[in-house]
Amino acid sequence: MKQSKVLLIYTGGTIGMIEDPETGALTAFDFNHLSDQIPELSRINTELKVVSMGMPIDSSDMNPMIWQDIAQQVVDSYDAFDGFVVLHGSDTMAFTASALSFMLQGIKKPVILTGSQLPIGTIRTDGKENLITSIEIAASKDKNEESIIQEVAIYFEYSLYRGNRTSKVSAHAFEAFISPNYLELAIAGVDIKYNSSAFFKTSLPELNYKFKMDDRVALMKIFPGFSTKVYKNMFDIQHVKAVVIESFGAGNVPNNTAFFEMIKSYIDSGGVVINITQCSSGSVSQGKYANSTMLNEIGVVSGVDLTTEAAITKVMYLLGNYSDTKEISRLMQASLVGEMS
Repeated sequence: MKQSKVLLIYTGGTIGMIEDPETGALTAFDFNHLSDQIPELSRINTELKVVSMGMPIDSSDMNPMIWQDIAQQVVDSYDAFDGFVVLHGSDTMAFTASALSFMLQGIKKPVILTGSQLPIGTIRTDGKENLITSIEIAASKDKNEESIIQEVAIYFEYSLYRGNRTSKVSAHAFEAFISPNYLELAIAGVDIKYNSSAFFKTSLPELNYKFKMDDRVALMKIFPGFSTKVYKNMFDIQHVKAVVIESFGAGNVPNNTAFFEMIKSYIDSGGVVINITQCSSGSVSQGKYANSTMLNEIGVVSGVDLTTEAAITKVMYLLGNYSDTKEISRLMQASLVGEMS
């Protein structure tokens, strides 16, 4: 078979760290000498090129401008490569994967994000397997010479997940991610077993990228006894264009008249409010219980089973590319790239 070409995009994160033998400090690894640390890469039938997105960053510093840079790198290199692997810190990886999935609609090649819990220079690192398998997946094609994976995904500890369905759930376990409401795309064991029924395949004829993201978005987590006054400034349409609410269970909130009035006033003035569950799995069923019926009446949008990461990045994307509030609310409830059921 023809040798695949994979572009490795390095942003930073734990996987890119190596211990200085003299000081013991962790320093950024030069990925131009990748084969020195992972000689196994020479056995993969893949032509590999590495680019670095400027100075390596801690993923805590990730932001929409860097998402745009990563997406632009994919677009600029799209015709020259068969797949892409983004090396990224695990803490905000699910946010980046979600954002890229909305920015790169119509993609027919894999964009695989991966990283590690231990630096690549550590003896017990999980980074080597994560990287090697991510490259294999990014390079893999079917019998028709088409990419097996044609979406943005996260590979971590033997599992491949749809990027916009994924959340980080552990700061110390190698199994750091879950896809709470969607099947794994693949499991890597002795062989890589793909679950083709779970794949997302675009209906768009070609890559249709939009990079604008509006960061005027807020996140509110409901808890017993919260004070509406504390959140008053969050619902200021002059500064915040959308609010994602993490509610209880299937979309419940306290029966609080002042809270409902604050939300209604905000929506009436042009704001968008999205209701998602703060549970690690499950879905919002707005109106199922009496306390969430009022949310339907005042115009709150049900986020169904969106993850927090997908809800935030999706509304950032919609605010950046659409001006009509009704259209934004409609699209928030439609699955654009397989992000919701």
